Amino acid sequence: MDRIRVGVQLPEVERRVEWPELLDLARAAEDVGLDSLWLGDHLLYDLPGGVTRGPWEAWTSLAALATVTSRVELGPFVASTSFHAPAMLAKMAATVDAISGGRLVLGLGAGWNEREYRAFGFPFGDRVARFEEAFTIIRQLVREGRSDVRGRFHSVQDCVLDPPPTRPGGPPLMLGSTGPRMMRIGLPHVDLWNTWWSDYGNSVSGFASMRDRVEAAAAEAGRQPGEVGATAAVLVRFASGRGRVMGEGDYNVAVDPVPGEPAAIAEHVAAMADAGAVHVQLVLDPITVGSIREVGKAVALL
Repeated sequence: MDRIRVGVQLPEVERRVEWPELLDLARAAEDVGLDSLWLGDHLLYDLPGGVTRGPWEAWTSLAALATVTSRVELGPFVASTSFHAPAMLAKMAATVDAISGGRLVLGLGAGWNEREYRAFGFPFGDRVARFEEAFTIIRQLVREGRSDVRGRFHSVQDCVLDPPPTRPGGPPLMLGSTGPRMMRIGLPHVDLWNTWWSDYGNSVSGFASMRDRVEAAAAEAGRQPGEVGATAAVLVRFASGRGRVMGEGDYNVAVDPVPGEPAAIAEHVAAMADAGAVHVQLVLDPITVGSIREVGKAVALL
């Protein structure tokens, strides 16, 4: 088994989580040996029972988490390029990369939850076309420091990203989609790609099948085998879990969660590594300091 990195997604809207607990969760993840922390970049969900709930803003939160950790990588899971002007998103990414000492992984996607777009006044149509222009600007700024793009949706004129990201060449870029159009846009350029647990069925075989498909698309984009690292979210349910309910869409797809025992988690992560994953982002049900400490036992077994 090749070395695989193991991270955890911090709470989104599963329950109300205040800042002292979020900081405790981040510190616990670093203490037990996890490699990364991830925050969903979302604004609002309509949940069952007429409840409407939103998470804390992702980029402000990443900056705060960077100050209470020193080793783990940090990233949006993934940043919607529609929520900010692309040059501003690049500016925020460079700032978080600097605050964290070069620990940012820049996950990018086109978004999907129409409810939050309408609520906050962002255009929902032409999401992939908008992403393509935004991705070009963001990529040029974080990697080259300068962009000049006149597009249909986004334009920047001799934009310079200064100060630059901490790492030469910018943070790793991760594509948060396996859609055909999104892969054609992103795979020629990104360092990593990601799939959500419901998209591949939360199984090793499902992930292996998806990886084969993405590898074929990457080859068509001119990339070498394994050059774009494969990452995957993995749903893990502990005995106290109540099910991860996030509103409409893929978040309610029925899958078999990985059992929350350390040995079972370690076995599954090892199998994902054998199937070609270089990084997994564990989605824990429930997400608590206690469940993170159980994951730490799994990391020790690995």
